[in-house]
Amino acid sequence: MTRRGAPESGERYLVGLVGAGIGTSLSPALHERAADRLGLRYLYQLIDLDHLDLGPDAVGSLLAGARRLGFRGLNVTHPCKQAVLPYLDELSDEAAAVEAVNTVVFDGGRAIGHNTDVFGFERSFRRGLGDAATGLVVLLGAGGAGAAVATAMLRLGAARVVVVDPDTDRARGLVEAAGARFGGDRVTVGLHDRVAEHLGRADGLVNASPVGMTGHPGTPVDPRLVPPGTWVADIVYRPLRTRLLAEAGRRGCRTLDGGGMAVFQAARAFEILTGHTPDTGSMLADLAALAGHDGETGRDGQMEAARA
Repeated sequence: MTRRGAPESGERYLVGLVGAGIGTSLSPALHERAADRLGLRYLYQLIDLDHLDLGPDAVGSLLAGARRLGFRGLNVTHPCKQAVLPYLDELSDEAAAVEAVNTVVFDGGRAIGHNTDVFGFERSFRRGLGDAATGLVVLLGAGGAGAAVATAMLRLGAARVVVVDPDTDRARGLVEAAGARFGGDRVTVGLHDRVAEHLGRADGLVNASPVGMTGHPGTPVDPRLVPPGTWVADIVYRPLRTRLLAEAGRRGCRTLDGGGMAVFQAARAFEILTGHTPDTGSMLADLAALAGHDGETGRDGQMEAARA
C-alpha cells in the first residue's frame, strides 16, 4: 500500500475528525505537518459534536455528509468509536475484533472502518515500558479506546487484565469479546468498589477513560491507591502530563503518557488514508512542540520537563 518517492501531481486529501470536545485536538497539525513533509495537499477539519450541539447518534449523518462533500475519510474519537459501527459498509480485521473504529475511509462509495489505536498503544508501550512486568494489569475504561488497549496489552503478553468501568455491562461486554479471542482466564471484570484491592496486586495501571483530558479534569482513580513501584500509563495526551501521571510519578511509579499512542495511531491512520508512510520521529517532535513543552521527547513521546 505504501508509495515512496514524490507524490503524484494533483494528489490532495480532505480529512476530518469527529468527536466531542475536540477543540484542542492536535490531530489537524500532526496530520498536516506530516503531509507537508511528503509534499501532499492535505486539509484536516474538526467536526466537534459539542459545537454542533449533537450527540454520538449523529455520527451516521455526519459520515454521510462528509462522503458527499468529498472527504477522503474521517478519524473518529470519543464518544463515537463504537457508535459509528452501524453506519459502515466494511470493517478491517482489527476493527471487527475490537468492535471499535477510529478511522473511516471512503472508497468506491463504501465506508470502511479501521482501528489504529491497538497498534498505537502497543508500539508506544514497547518503546516506553517494554521491560515492565505485565502479570496483572488494571484497565480503567471499557469504551472503544479501552477495547483497543485491552487487545494491545494481551498481545503484549499480559497474563491478566482486569477491566474496571462505571458501566459494568460495558465492561462485561469487553471482557467477553476479548476472552473469546485470548482466553477467558486472561481478562476479567473488576468493580469500582474493589479497585484498591485490584491495584494492590497489579503490576500496572492503564487509564483508557477520558478522565484527565482537557474538559474532563480530575483522576479516574485516587492516585493514593496506586502502590509505589506500579507503572502507570495514560492514553490522554492533552495534557501530556495528566494529574494521574504527575501524582503517580511523585509516588515513585514509572509513567507513560499518551503522546506516543497519539502519534503512532495517527501515523498508521495517515498511511491508511493516503497510502504514504509518514516520519514518526518527526511526528513525535511535532507533538512535543505543539504541546508547548521544552526539552527532548523520550522514547515514548513523554516530555520529561512536562509538569502538571
